[in-house]
Amino acid sequence: MYGLPQTTEIKKQLPKKAIYAKFELDAQQRDSFDADINRLDLTAFVSPATVPALSEGQTVKEFYLMCVRLKRKEYNAKNIVLLSRLISQNIVFALQYEDETQLVVFHTKLISSCWKPTEETRIDLSGLNLDAVWENIIKQVGQIDVEEGRSLTEQIQADEKKAKIEAQIKTLERRLATEKQPRKKREYFEMIKNLKGSIS
Repeated sequence: MYGLPQTTEIKKQLPKKAIYAKFELDAQQRDSFDADINRLDLTAFVSPATVPALSEGQTVKEFYLMCVRLKRKEYNAKNIVLLSRLISQNIVFALQYEDETQLVVFHTKLISSCWKPTEETRIDLSGLNLDAVWENIIKQVGQIDVEEGRSLTEQIQADEKKAKIEAQIKTLERRLATEKQPRKKREYFEMIKNLKGSIS
Protein backbone atom coordinates (compact mmCIF):
# COMPACT_ATOMS: atom_id res chain seq x y z
CA MET A 1 0.00 0.00 0.00
CA TYR A 2 1.68 3.20 -1.29
CA GLY A 3 5.10 1.57 -1.04
CA LEU A 4 4.89 0.93 2.72
CA PRO A 5 6.24 -2.41 4.04
CA GLN A 6 3.70 -5.26 4.17
CA THR A 7 4.38 -5.58 7.91
CA THR A 8 2.59 -2.24 8.45
CA GLU A 9 -0.69 -3.32 6.82
CA ILE A 10 -3.86 -3.30 8.90
CA LYS A 11 -7.49 -3.42 7.85
CA LYS A 12 -9.84 -1.50 10.05
CA GLN A 13 -12.88 0.27 8.71
CA LEU A 14 -14.09 3.30 10.67
CA PRO A 15 -17.87 3.49 10.32
CA LYS A 16 -19.05 7.07 9.78
CA LYS A 17 -21.94 6.53 12.21
CA ALA A 18 -19.46 5.68 14.98
CA ILE A 19 -17.55 8.90 14.26
CA TYR A 20 -20.77 10.95 14.35
CA ALA A 21 -21.73 9.38 17.69
CA LYS A 22 -18.30 9.52 19.32
CA PHE A 23 -17.60 13.12 18.40
CA GLU A 24 -21.17 14.45 18.61
CA LEU A 25 -21.16 16.13 15.20
CA ASP A 26 -24.10 18.43 14.59
CA ALA A 27 -26.45 17.91 11.62
CA GLN A 28 -24.60 20.42 9.43
CA GLN A 29 -21.20 18.80 10.10
CA ARG A 30 -22.68 15.33 9.42
CA ASP A 31 -24.24 16.48 6.12
CA SER A 32 -21.01 18.09 4.94
CA PHE A 33 -18.97 15.03 6.01
CA ASP A 34 -21.38 12.65 4.29
CA ALA A 35 -21.44 14.71 1.07
CA ASP A 36 -17.65 14.35 0.75
CA ILE A 37 -16.70 11.04 2.33
CA ASN A 38 -17.80 7.60 1.24
CA ARG A 39 -15.62 5.34 3.42
CA LEU A 40 -12.77 5.51 5.96
CA ASP A 41 -10.21 2.74 6.48
CA LEU A 42 -7.09 2.58 8.64
CA THR A 43 -4.79 0.66 6.30
CA ALA A 44 -1.28 0.95 7.79
CA PHE A 45 0.35 1.40 11.19
CA VAL A 46 4.01 2.47 11.23
CA SER A 47 5.94 1.95 14.47
CA PRO A 48 9.21 0.28 15.59
CA ALA A 49 7.13 -2.91 16.06
CA THR A 50 5.99 -2.96 12.39
CA VAL A 51 9.21 -1.48 10.91
CA PRO A 52 12.07 -2.72 13.15
CA ALA A 53 14.65 -0.56 11.30
CA LEU A 54 12.97 2.54 12.78
CA SER A 55 13.27 3.74 16.35
CA GLU A 56 10.78 5.89 18.26
CA GLY A 57 11.21 9.63 18.01
CA GLN A 58 11.02 12.00 20.95
CA THR A 59 7.61 13.23 19.83
CA VAL A 60 6.48 10.73 17.17
CA LYS A 61 6.13 7.17 18.47
CA GLU A 62 3.93 5.86 15.63
CA PHE A 63 1.63 6.99 12.85
CA TYR A 64 -1.27 5.68 10.78
CA LEU A 65 -2.23 5.72 7.13
CA MET A 66 -5.94 6.34 6.63
CA CYS A 67 -7.55 5.81 3.24
CA VAL A 68 -10.46 8.17 2.69
CA ARG A 69 -12.71 7.29 -0.26
CA LEU A 70 -14.22 10.51 -1.55
CA LYS A 71 -17.57 11.02 -3.25
CA ARG A 72 -16.24 14.10 -5.06
CA LYS A 73 -12.81 15.43 -5.93
CA GLU A 74 -13.63 19.02 -4.87
CA TYR A 75 -14.02 18.12 -1.21
CA ASN A 76 -14.36 20.52 1.71
CA ALA A 77 -10.94 20.67 3.40
CA LYS A 78 -12.67 21.39 6.73
CA ASN A 79 -13.80 17.74 6.84
CA ILE A 80 -10.20 16.50 6.69
CA VAL A 81 -9.13 19.08 9.31
CA LEU A 82 -12.02 17.80 11.46
CA LEU A 83 -10.79 14.19 11.09
CA SER A 84 -7.23 15.20 11.99
CA ARG A 85 -8.45 16.95 15.14
CA LEU A 86 -10.90 14.25 16.18
CA ILE A 87 -8.32 11.47 16.08
CA SER A 88 -5.35 12.37 18.29
CA GLN A 89 -2.74 10.47 16.29
CA ASN A 90 -0.27 11.38 13.57
CA ILE A 91 -2.08 10.39 10.39
CA VAL A 92 -1.27 10.45 6.69
CA PHE A 93 -4.57 10.72 4.82
CA ALA A 94 -4.69 9.11 1.39
CA LEU A 95 -7.68 10.76 -0.25
CA GLN A 96 -8.88 8.55 -3.08
CA TYR A 97 -11.18 9.62 -5.86
CA GLU A 98 -11.70 7.12 -8.68
CA ASP A 99 -8.14 6.09 -9.70
CA GLU A 100 -6.34 9.12 -8.24
CA THR A 101 -4.91 9.82 -4.78
CA GLN A 102 -3.92 12.97 -2.91
CA LEU A 103 -1.83 12.67 0.26
CA VAL A 104 -2.70 15.03 3.11
CA VAL A 105 -1.11 15.65 6.53
CA PHE A 106 -1.80 18.18 9.26
CA HIS A 107 1.12 20.19 10.64
CA THR A 108 0.05 23.64 11.91
CA LYS A 109 -2.27 23.58 8.88
CA LEU A 110 -3.51 21.12 6.25
CA ILE A 111 -0.72 20.24 3.81
CA SER A 112 -1.60 18.38 0.62
CA SER A 113 0.16 16.88 -2.37
CA CYS A 114 -0.93 17.12 -5.99
CA TRP A 115 -3.36 14.48 -7.25
CA LYS A 116 -1.56 11.50 -8.79
CA PRO A 117 -2.61 8.16 -10.23
CA THR A 118 -3.05 5.88 -7.19
CA GLU A 119 -0.54 3.29 -8.47
CA GLU A 120 2.16 6.03 -8.68
CA THR A 121 1.55 7.41 -5.16
CA ARG A 122 4.31 6.55 -2.69
CA ILE A 123 5.02 7.34 0.96
CA ASP A 124 8.77 7.25 1.66
CA LEU A 125 10.01 6.21 5.09
CA SER A 126 13.31 8.12 5.14
CA GLY A 127 15.05 8.78 8.43
CA LEU A 128 16.49 6.78 11.33
CA ASN A 129 13.72 7.55 13.81
CA LEU A 130 10.03 8.39 13.58
CA ASP A 131 10.54 12.11 14.27
CA ALA A 132 12.73 12.33 11.14
CA VAL A 133 10.45 10.04 9.10
CA TRP A 134 7.36 12.10 9.97
CA GLU A 135 9.10 15.40 9.17
CA ASN A 136 10.28 13.99 5.82
CA ILE A 137 6.74 12.84 5.00
CA ILE A 138 5.44 16.39 5.65
CA LYS A 139 8.18 17.80 3.39
CA GLN A 140 7.40 15.19 0.72
CA VAL A 141 3.64 15.81 0.78
CA GLY A 142 3.92 19.60 0.78
CA GLN A 143 7.03 19.75 -1.46
CA ILE A 144 8.64 21.92 1.23
CA ASP A 145 12.31 22.87 1.01
CA VAL A 146 13.49 23.85 4.49
CA GLU A 147 16.10 26.60 4.27
CA GLU A 148 19.19 26.36 6.45
CA GLY A 149 18.65 27.69 9.96
CA ARG A 150 14.88 27.23 9.86
CA SER A 151 12.68 24.57 11.41
CA LEU A 152 9.96 22.89 9.35
CA THR A 153 7.27 24.95 11.15
CA GLU A 154 9.18 28.20 10.51
CA GLN A 155 9.54 27.29 6.83
CA ILE A 156 5.80 26.57 6.49
CA GLN A 157 5.01 29.96 8.08
CA ALA A 158 7.53 31.73 5.81
CA ASP A 159 6.08 30.02 2.70
CA GLU A 160 2.56 30.97 3.77
CA LYS A 161 3.57 34.62 4.30
CA LYS A 162 5.30 34.69 0.89
CA ALA A 163 2.23 33.22 -0.83
CA LYS A 164 0.01 35.92 0.75
CA ILE A 165 2.37 38.70 -0.39
CA GLU A 166 2.51 37.23 -3.92
CA ALA A 167 -1.31 37.21 -4.02
CA GLN A 168 -1.33 40.89 -2.91
CA ILE A 169 1.16 41.73 -5.67
CA LYS A 170 -1.04 40.06 -8.32
CA THR A 171 -4.10 42.02 -7.10
CA LEU A 172 -2.18 45.31 -7.21
CA GLU A 173 -0.74 44.52 -10.66
CA ARG A 174 -4.29 44.00 -11.98
CA ARG A 175 -5.35 47.35 -10.47
CA LEU A 176 -2.27 49.06 -11.92
CA ALA A 177 -3.09 47.72 -15.40
CA THR A 178 -6.61 49.22 -15.34
CA GLU A 179 -5.95 52.46 -13.39
CA LYS A 180 -6.28 55.69 -15.38
CA GLN A 181 -5.05 58.25 -12.81
CA PRO A 182 -1.27 58.81 -12.89
CA ARG A 183 -1.12 59.48 -9.11
CA LYS A 184 -2.91 56.20 -8.30
CA LYS A 185 -0.72 54.34 -10.81
CA ARG A 186 2.38 55.65 -9.02
CA GLU A 187 0.95 54.55 -5.65
CA TYR A 188 0.28 51.03 -6.92
CA PHE A 189 3.74 50.87 -8.53
CA GLU A 190 5.43 51.85 -5.23
CA MET A 191 3.33 49.36 -3.24
CA ILE A 192 4.24 46.55 -5.66
CA LYS A 193 7.95 47.50 -5.49
CA ASN A 194 7.90 47.47 -1.66
CA LEU A 195 6.09 44.13 -1.50
CA LYS A 196 8.51 42.55 -3.99
CA GLY A 197 11.41 43.90 -1.92
CA SER A 198 10.02 42.24 1.21
CA ILE A 199 10.17 38.74 -0.31
CA SER A 200 13.39 38.99 -2.32
